[in-house]
Amino acid sequence: MRYLLALFFPWIVFFTMGKVGQGFLCLLLQITIIGWLPATIWAFVSIGGYHADKRTDRLVNAMSQPAQPAMADPRRI
Repeated sequence: MRYLLALFFPWIVFFTMGKVGQGFLCLLLQITIIGWLPATIWAFVSIGGYHADKRTDRLVNAMSQPAQPAMADPRRI
């Protein structure tokens, strides 16, 4: 959904990711006809980085949780 939104309204994508300053800068860039293509490319690259950051956060959270205690194997009793 964000990729489709980035194609037509690149500046809105930055607001959905919480990057308000970059959103305003992208809006200023998109106002010019020549700046629309760089703004769209910038939005696509930023979406890819946003997803990579989310994956990294999930991995770090999974690794930082304490290990679950091993349960005794009922077949070995």
